[in-house]
Amino acid sequence: MNKRLWHSLRISLMMRSDKRVEYLRKHNVFGNIGKNTIWRDRLVPLYADRIFLGDNVRCGSNVYFITHDVIHDMLNHREGNEFEFEEFIGDIYVGDNVFIGSNSTILGGVNIGSNVIIGAGSLVNKDVPSNSVVGGYRLGTYVRLMTL
Repeated sequence: MNKRLWHSLRISLMMRSDKRVEYLRKHNVFGNIGKNTIWRDRLVPLYADRIFLGDNVRCGSNVYFITHDVIHDMLNHREGNEFEFEEFIGDIYVGDNVFIGSNSTILGGVNIGSNVIIGAGSLVNKDVPSNSVVGGYRLGTYVRLMTL
């Protein structure tokens, strides 16, 4: 059984978020999980060691951290393909005091600053500066709601 599946199985049996975080820290599953951070999800993302969460990070339910893409697989299997495309793998950094609303997706290569609120259902495909409230997705840009 691979490690990611094993860790997912183990944390899926833990009812409390603090116990899941304690387990994930102990086994160095993530690049970093800061103090007072909550991990609600029962699955360990692929390349979780490329995810760095600061202190006091809160995620709603069904927040996805996507550190990679699979478009290379489709491109490499085209008939007559002359190029070999590599898989994109990008780190995700989340600063301190961040709330990420439910059903949001954070893509690889993104840096989220400190003191940030991300609205539910957002697609985070670009860096988010510190002291911001952002939400939604519109033509590849954030709808910036306000600066704290």
